Amino acid sequence: MAKQASRRVSGFRTERDSMGELQVPAQALWGAQTQRAVQNFPISGRPMPREFIRALGLIKAAAAEVNGGLGLLGKGTSQAIRAAALAVAGGEHDAQFPIDVFQTGSGTSSNMNANEVIAALANASGKVAKAIHPNDHVNLGQSSNDVIPTAIRVGALIATTEQLLPALKHLRRAIEKQARALGKVTKTGRTHLMDAMPLTFAQEFGAWAAQLASAQARIEDALKRVRRLPIGGTAIGTGINADPRFGKGMARVLSSLAGTKFESAADKFEGIAAQDDAVELSGQLNALAVALMKIANDLRWMNSGPLAGLGEIELPALQPGSSIMPGKVNPVIPEATCMVCAQVMGHHTAITVAGQSGNFQLNVMLPLIAYDLLDSIGLLSNVMRLLADRAIDGLKARPERVREALDRNPILVTALNPLIGYEKAAAIAKQAYKEGRPVLDVAVEVSGLSAKELRRLLDPTALTRGGIHEGAGGGGG
Repeated sequence: MAKQASRRVSGFRTERDSMGELQVPAQALWGAQTQRAVQNFPISGRPMPREFIRALGLIKAAAAEVNGGLGLLGKGTSQAIRAAALAVAGGEHDAQFPIDVFQTGSGTSSNMNANEVIAALANASGKVAKAIHPNDHVNLGQSSNDVIPTAIRVGALIATTEQLLPALKHLRRAIEKQARALGKVTKTGRTHLMDAMPLTFAQEFGAWAAQLASAQARIEDALKRVRRLPIGGTAIGTGINADPRFGKGMARVLSSLAGTKFESAADKFEGIAAQDDAVELSGQLNALAVALMKIANDLRWMNSGPLAGLGEIELPALQPGSSIMPGKVNPVIPEATCMVCAQVMGHHTAITVAGQSGNFQLNVMLPLIAYDLLDSIGLLSNVMRLLADRAIDGLKARPERVREALDRNPILVTALNPLIGYEKAAAIAKQAYKEGRPVLDVAVEVSGLSAKELRRLLDPTALTRGGIHEGAGGGGG
């Protein structure tokens, strides 16, 4: 027993903070404040995401550089902190960030986690003459209240720029490529899931591409406001204990380190008390999820069957679809896309609730906003590439099936409205549907128009161009 107790004791070291002494795992780089948070929040087992830790590291590196340039940190101290922070940003020490996402609402625990780890790394570098303190040096000119909102913006903007927008463009290009390849194939359109006027695959796919283009434009517009950083506002926005030049310096250095543009927020009270910019970006991700779910469900319907459904396209066969029904293949990528979209929609609800949870000068659900926003960006980025590469790129049209349905589509009679009127056209459509005959055959019998003229008027491909066909003047009902 004595030997076991000895091993347990030897596996820890004693750390001290303003609340007293605490046992910390001997090999951990963090200190007492991080350890208290680990013990206080055993809730989900989910630590803050990689993109958030990267953002924290970049912020601490930038702060060391700015404070060094302002003469507030010695050169050696500034360089040691900067190097340690960049190592954190680069993902070399992610295991040293164990704090649960469900923690103190300001994210103070995560900020101190970064301060303690970076201080330990800097002190261990052997390049400083005097010990570096987590608060006095690494956190110089900062507060958790401006660091965490800044980390939300930095992480989200980098992830959106590096991951989401390239993936969105990749999917859009894949859809446009298929639109060109299938552009001459005309199919039955559908409204209310019922037969409607014809359109080409190019027109149908083109609408998807247009949705994605609109989503991209909305996201890019939202990023204009996400770029505004409240760092330099410190505790509540007044900038207490920060050099007046610190905020602009941070935006400049962070822009250089991250390779994307940031700017110092004109009103730092807003950026600390309210997270409307993050809510707005989440809203645009929600709109993208709506577009992707519509596209994925269209693909599922078009692929349905292949015998008892629409069967207009054939998606790539990726895996067996049933543990009991041999030969069954399911649209797994569109299904996964729909689940991602549902999760993003749920995240947006949580972010919306979290965004309004700021009382007076500080929002107190910052970690949740960070986690869900970054998770949405990552999920959408990954699934858009899968949708492009494993569904859109490999899908094939089934032109015989498409043509069979198109020839029997009674709604083609709409083109005759200007010549014979709505009521007579409706009667032809109903008779064709009832008798299971092509509308052309019925129209030849009862419309009074020649077969040659009817073939011209009811040509599905010509109908995809819209307008009133030549010779089709006159009133309609």
